[in-house]
Amino acid sequence: MGKRFTLWSLYLTLFCIVSSAYSLFSMINNNWLISPLTVTIFLMMGVLSLCLAVVGVIKDDGTWWKITRSWLVLILSSLTSFGLLLALLFTTVFSSMGESTHIKTVSSPNNTYTIEFYKWDAGAAGAAGTFGIRGELNGPLWSKKRIYYEKRTENVVVEWENDSEVSINNHILNLDEGETFGY
Repeated sequence: MGKRFTLWSLYLTLFCIVSSAYSLFSMINNNWLISPLTVTIFLMMGVLSLCLAVVGVIKDDGTWWKITRSWLVLILSSLTSFGLLLALLFTTVFSSMGESTHIKTVSSPNNTYTIEFYKWDAGAAGAAGTFGIRGELNGPLWSKKRIYYEKRTENVVVEWENDSEVSINNHILNLDEGETFGY
């Protein structure tokens, strides 16, 4: 009976680990970021996997291998939940130091690409920081990709050269080739 809880806990824990690793990788390398899967959702999944692992340990009455397997999954899900809790605390503390305001949304002439621009200010909460403009390209489903990032500017001027090339503050980006600016 405990094996089923342990397996579900293991699957959920592995999903949290892989998804969180992909989110971190995509943020660092400016790849497509899946927006609705935030750290909070990962943490809720991690806590659910931890609860399933605890039930698996309690209900497992098998051999030493089954008990060891249940405890290993419990330890793995505990570490995952703890790591996700630290990530949530880290993003909560440091995102509250900066403030983002939506400026405008522009679409390509053939409506293939949509870019949303935000003005951010790291010094809005009294911290010593800078300000700038960020542009995010909307992708399939809920995904987004940061394509433009410029510090110490408050205005954004956008002109489409053609259906796939855009000029943002005199920086031309070819969106078909995945070009970015400011990283």
